[in-house]
Amino acid sequence: MLGGFQTIPKIPELRKRILATFALLAVYRIGVYIPTPGIDAKALASFFARVKGTLLGLFDMFSGGALEHMSVFALGIMPYISASIILQLLTVVIPYLEKLSKEGEAGRRKIVQYTRYGTVVLSIIQGFGISVGLEKMAGPAGEAIVQNPGWAFRFLTVLTLTAGTAFIMWLGEQITERGIGNGISLIIFAGIVARMPSAVANSIRLFRTGELGIILILFVVALMVLVVAFIIFVERGQRRIPVQYAKKVVGRKMYGGQTTHLPLKINTSGVIPPIFASSILMFPLTIANFLPKAWLESHPWINAMIVSLGPGKWMYEVSYVIFIIFFCYFYTAVTFNPVDVADNMRRYGGYIPGIRPGKKTSDYIDRVLTRITFGGALYVSAVCVLPSILIHQLNIPFYFGGTALLIVVGVALDTIAQMESHMLTRHYEGFLKNRKFKGRR
Repeated sequence: MLGGFQTIPKIPELRKRILATFALLAVYRIGVYIPTPGIDAKALASFFARVKGTLLGLFDMFSGGALEHMSVFALGIMPYISASIILQLLTVVIPYLEKLSKEGEAGRRKIVQYTRYGTVVLSIIQGFGISVGLEKMAGPAGEAIVQNPGWAFRFLTVLTLTAGTAFIMWLGEQITERGIGNGISLIIFAGIVARMPSAVANSIRLFRTGELGIILILFVVALMVLVVAFIIFVERGQRRIPVQYAKKVVGRKMYGGQTTHLPLKINTSGVIPPIFASSILMFPLTIANFLPKAWLESHPWINAMIVSLGPGKWMYEVSYVIFIIFFCYFYTAVTFNPVDVADNMRRYGGYIPGIRPGKKTSDYIDRVLTRITFGGALYVSAVCVLPSILIHQLNIPFYFGGTALLIVVGVALDTIAQMESHMLTRHYEGFLKNRKFKGRR
């Protein structure tokens, strides 16, 4: 692999794509630090110090710290992701969208256009909610976060945040078209990875002060390597169902007779289940941050329930695992239809050896998918519970694992795969040129 990457500078197209990707990601990271007008930055920073474990902290992670700084990119790419998920769910319910999804490239472009419209609508709604919420927020000393509240501030905030999200969406599309890898995924990847240097520096500082021992550091490093290797192993893992295509004669030629396979990923749903699960569990804690302390003290049972659902509590972790397993099955059922797969297989003369085409084939695929989804759900749950164990049981001073690690490893694997495909294409082109040159000689 290292030898292959050494050839990257020698391939002009791939070199240009990688440089374009880094340049566009640099533009995104610069925009994270451009503040929204009318905000007291110090009061906002002190407020976010209190909400690290809430839904706001989750959104801040996906925005790469832009929400904490209340920059023009504060909404991040989350409205686009939400719009994409909503359209995927509506595809199952609305026949028109289901028809579009089966029309190939033209249908895909139409769905992408609807996703853009949905992104703008969600950005306007979320931007207005943030502007109203900022006017009601205050720092620890009671200082106002918004300097001049009112409709002028709300309109300017909605306009700024919506334009920022639209620009990020455009950046992501430009990275996909002109760069390497999936642009939207790489933007999230860049926001998460940008926090790694501060975590490493903090760990070094704690080691120098004696708060972290050398044995614990070596154990954590070894654990990190093993966890990343385990994630790569599972993400690459597939259950391959053999498929045989029958022979048929067309004119004087015989077609078919090939043996292939239907690959079923162990983790079909990706990172969607932990995002949904953490959003639901963090919602009560987020609401509690906006409630008056006097009201919470007068309702101790509500306060106790909210505290028990905080990260690190056994009730939170158990609920987290249950929600992840549920959403793994739910999202897999929405995005993968065994009946359609069986029908397409029968239409082209394919069948699974030993299984009758039609309903028997769809039932068999569904049974296999149900079993491997359970294993994938347990794997996602284990990775997502890992940060709580490291932070609350071993007192590790940085966040490792969870949704962020799944995204980072998954995006890295996809990007490397695209780079390898570009290099492989280049080798094939060179092979064909050599063959033509030898033929002329």
